[in-house]
Amino acid sequence: MDFYKELCAAAGEENILLDEPMSRHTTFRIGGPADYFVTPSGAEEIRAVTELCRNRKVPYYITGNGSNLLVGDGGYRGVVIQVFKRMNEIRIEGERIYVQAGALLSKTAAAACEASLAGMEFASGIPGTIGGALRMNAGAYGGEMKEIVERAEVLTAEGETLTLSVEELGMGYRTSVIAKNDYVALAAVLKLHKGSREEIRGRMEELKRKRVEKQPLEYGSAGSTFKRPEGYFAGKLIEDAGLRGYRVGDAQVSEKHCGFVINRGSATAAEVTKLMNDVMERVRENSGVQLEPEVKRIGEF
Repeated sequence: MDFYKELCAAAGEENILLDEPMSRHTTFRIGGPADYFVTPSGAEEIRAVTELCRNRKVPYYITGNGSNLLVGDGGYRGVVIQVFKRMNEIRIEGERIYVQAGALLSKTAAAACEASLAGMEFASGIPGTIGGALRMNAGAYGGEMKEIVERAEVLTAEGETLTLSVEELGMGYRTSVIAKNDYVALAAVLKLHKGSREEIRGRMEELKRKRVEKQPLEYGSAGSTFKRPEGYFAGKLIEDAGLRGYRVGDAQVSEKHCGFVINRGSATAAEVTKLMNDVMERVRENSGVQLEPEVKRIGEF
């Protein structure tokens, strides 16, 4: 109770949920309860909560809208800090977008389109937040975040706020300094360029059609389940191993796109984990390639 009172002082009692099912906060729609679920409104609250957790030796995890996350069926013993709807401001000035880490990529891309700013169309269908996209240098259809990020504001593990240029962010394939140093992304400045609103909207609609056609959007998933091995495509390797449609309980390799593991309705984290392990073993036996999960796993499995 002492820790809970301190947590309330740091973030406000109205912004803290106890024993919150993480299935409500992940696109997989899977996950047991987090002991504490906190929704901060800014850097100061995040700093206060993370400092409290460190001082009291309570584990914590930063998430956005949970689009790349698998939480164990036993839940998470500690504090989940969600940087999302209370930190989602988007402001446009000229060819720059000033955006908080909790803003969705889709909404940011839509705002860019309305302002006739081109360059962010690739991100319009990625189901994540700006913070997550910065952390893993999100990309799709030939575009990457590092191509449009000018600078980002982050919070270090020591509670220091830094402004890092795109070069200092060290953004590579599904990684960045934010991920390597366990920083918390707070905000970013995106540099786009003027374009035709009709052409931008047309490109976004084209990419949306491709996603609907090729990806299992009707099911819960965490997007691409495995990282792309150098020189290969994970989905092709999985298909070649005869695993299209392979199931463990309600977890399944998508029949539409073998790079996606989907929740057909009531899959558990244990079923997803078993399926992923089976896939990695079969692909290794079939092709000699070792797949590496892209999905982050936290909690008790």
